[in-house]
Amino acid sequence: MVKIGQYNTLKVVKSVDFGLYLDGEELGEILLPTRYVPENTKVDDELEIFLYLDSEDRLIATTEKPLATVGDFALLEAVAVNRFGAFLNWGLPKDLLLPYSEQRHDIEIGEKYFVYIYLDEETNRIVATSKTDKFLDQSPVNYEPGDEVEIFPVFKNSIGYRVLVNEHVWGMIYHDEVFSPVRRGVRGKAYVKKVREDQKLDLTLQKPGYTAVEDFSDILLRYIKEQGGTISITDKSDPETIKNAFNVSKKIFKKAVGKLYKDKKIEIETDKISLTS
Repeated sequence: MVKIGQYNTLKVVKSVDFGLYLDGEELGEILLPTRYVPENTKVDDELEIFLYLDSEDRLIATTEKPLATVGDFALLEAVAVNRFGAFLNWGLPKDLLLPYSEQRHDIEIGEKYFVYIYLDEETNRIVATSKTDKFLDQSPVNYEPGDEVEIFPVFKNSIGYRVLVNEHVWGMIYHDEVFSPVRRGVRGKAYVKKVREDQKLDLTLQKPGYTAVEDFSDILLRYIKEQGGTISITDKSDPETIKNAFNVSKKIFKKAVGKLYKDKKIEIETDKISLTS
């Protein structure tokens, strides 16, 4: 089934001066304009295209890739506002409409907004909404402390970063759990620290438990070797110095130092750590 707002693989059925026509099955023949036609494409070839409506609400195919598709959450920049609503840049010539009825607050041009993209069943138009909670999975969360998850950072506030977890539920990474850069709109990985009573998640960027210590102990040992066998950062150093140097907490650092010492790979002095000779 051919889907609007999604990638589809369609067969070329006709070549014309202004492009190719593709077999859109129940949607009929769909134009792929010349500017999007890959070189040496011919009738009966199959192409992966993205399908949407152009400025005159006609079905159009493109080989360009939008920043997000129907069913995606995304962080998109507002580029215009008129009587119909706001328009967001999603990487295609026709900007994406965010209707007034789907806005949580006033939109400012140049700002980025967290939205969900969906297909309006009445008009077949692809639109965005900033009222995203209604599109989250409402089933109970099924996570355990230590689970690895994908995060989509949405905004930063005084206590940390609010993130979307696995496109499913809201989570929070508190500032004291941030030991590597978190960028708004850039997906990454995190680990479940706690499942709260409200079904939201507290997260950490570090692997929990001894796994994190083992991973970091290898990194620390390699770092000491790269520094000529001695470093001036010790388990007595302040947490900020350790965080700036290694993007880990002092707790993880001290455990890794203890592990390397127990394994007789390092010697610890008051003001330095050295490799064993």
